Amino acid sequence: MPTSATGLAGSMPAPAGMTPLERRATLSLASIYGLRMLGLFLILPVFSVYAASLPTGSSKTLVGLALGIYGLSQAALQIPLGAASDRFGRKPVMIFGLTLFALGSFLAGATSDLHIIILGRAVQGAGAISAAISAMIADATREEHRTKAMATVGMAIGLSFVLSLVAGPALYDAISVPGMFMLTGVLAVAAIGVVLWIVPSVPMTTHSEELEGHWATAVFTPPLLKLDFSIFALNFLQISMFVVVPVALVKYAGIPLLHHWMIYLPIAILSFALAIPGIIWAEKHGHMKAVFISAVAMLLVTMVGFALGYRNTYALIAALFLFFVAFNLMEALLPSLVSRTAPLSRKGLALGIYNTGQSLGMFVGGAVGGVLAQHQGRGAVFGAAALLATLWLAVAVTIKPPPPRRKSAA
Repeated sequence: MPTSATGLAGSMPAPAGMTPLERRATLSLASIYGLRMLGLFLILPVFSVYAASLPTGSSKTLVGLALGIYGLSQAALQIPLGAASDRFGRKPVMIFGLTLFALGSFLAGATSDLHIIILGRAVQGAGAISAAISAMIADATREEHRTKAMATVGMAIGLSFVLSLVAGPALYDAISVPGMFMLTGVLAVAAIGVVLWIVPSVPMTTHSEELEGHWATAVFTPPLLKLDFSIFALNFLQISMFVVVPVALVKYAGIPLLHHWMIYLPIAILSFALAIPGIIWAEKHGHMKAVFISAVAMLLVTMVGFALGYRNTYALIAALFLFFVAFNLMEALLPSLVSRTAPLSRKGLALGIYNTGQSLGMFVGGAVGGVLAQHQGRGAVFGAAALLATLWLAVAVTIKPPPPRRKSAA
């Protein structure tokens, strides 16, 4: 009988709570995810303002491309690197990806040419390790603790997002965007150290492929495709929003960039206070679908609120608050649902496709947001986001939570 990923032999009773190895794997891998996402998010609240000082920074199309281009290169490599992690191991793929991410960060930080910054962001995105990290967490945890582990990753992403919004303006004032890119590279190097010396080695889950069929039919299923679309939509909304929101806070709310943290920090604290109990309640009482649909509906309301009221300070802040709550909920729920829906021997590939959807959402959100902001105005960005959120809500009501898998053998 094979030994589980937590190191418990099948003949031994599994503890009710997470084992020390499960906790260590979850926290260390979540920290890597968080460090990487912090590096990506740091420029979100300041880049559109900084770019205006560059020679070609008046082009909102190029600004949107710079924000979203790393999503395109990630989209091209998420599936290959997710599959590679199934074949060659999770850690080697993570180290390779973090090295690329660091190189891209240093390249973007060494120039004030917007075109070279776009190239550096593309190299950053080539370090597409999200699937390998998510698959290793799934390897290291039992099914009954999978949502908790994935929620930890989601919270790490949410915290990175919040920290970037709070620290980004201050870092911009201190070291500007080039310095922030250099800091991002240093964070990536630190994450490599975490992979090498802190993340525990766990065996990859393997099951007979004959039982799960051909890889394409195993991962391109309606339930998984709906979740892939969901993460695409979430990241489209996030990146397109930040093509416009920082400038709107300065221009319409009269809040200097350095003081944006005064808005983001209390909103973030309150949103976490609502999102975390929501996740716990959904998992404990089996209401994940209800929470999922509620979060999508909240995002739709948010985008409509932005579209109608981005010139009004109170409407802008209220919409930001709703966005934070829904974003934190979805970042915790989506990867857990994917890991529970995917075939056991295809987790890396399935999560690679899921993260491709995430990356494409970032790229398309940045590109479309930039084009619309330049040619149609800021309201058009939120209008397009609201249309996408409407389609997402229609998809969300058809999503069925995956049936629980058998718990670890006692």
